[in-house]
Amino acid sequence: MTGRELIQMAVVLIGSFCFGTLFNFRGRKLLACALGSVLSWGLYLLLGHWIVSQPLVYFMVSVIISIYAEAVARILKTPATPVVTTSLIPLIPGGSLYYTMAYAFENDFDRFLEKAVTTLQIASALALGIILIAALSQLVFRRKGCSRKGK
Repeated sequence: MTGRELIQMAVVLIGSFCFGTLFNFRGRKLLACALGSVLSWGLYLLLGHWIVSQPLVYFMVSVIISIYAEAVARILKTPATPVVTTSLIPLIPGGSLYYTMAYAFENDFDRFLEKAVTTLQIASALALGIILIAALSQLVFRRKGCSRKGK
C-alpha cells in the first residue's frame, strides 16, 4: 500500500467515526462501523487494481461489507442497516452525482448522460449488494430459527 492510500484510509476512519455518531453509536458499535468503513475503502482500492469494471468493484465491496455488517449486527445485537450504511459511506458516489448535475446545468447533455449512467450503475451496484445479502441473511436465519427478534 502506498502512503497516499494509507492517508485515505486514515481519513476514512476519522470520517466514519464522525458519521457513526449520527446514529448515536458509541464504544464497540462505533469502532465496528469505523473499521467497516476502512475495510470497504481498502477493498475498493484493492479490487480496483484487478477489476476494470467500476460497478462490479462496487457490487463486490457492498456484498462483502454487507456480510460484515450482518455479522457485526448479530454479535453486537444492533440493527444491520446503520452498520452497513456507515461502513459504505466512503463509497457513496457523491462526486459522480455532482458532475452529473453540473453537466446538466451546463447543457452538456453528452457528458451528462455518460456521467448519469455511471452514477446510476454505481448506486445500483451498492444497493444490489446490500439487498442480496440482506435477503440471504433473512432466509438463512429464519430457516435456522435464530433471527435477532427471537422469533
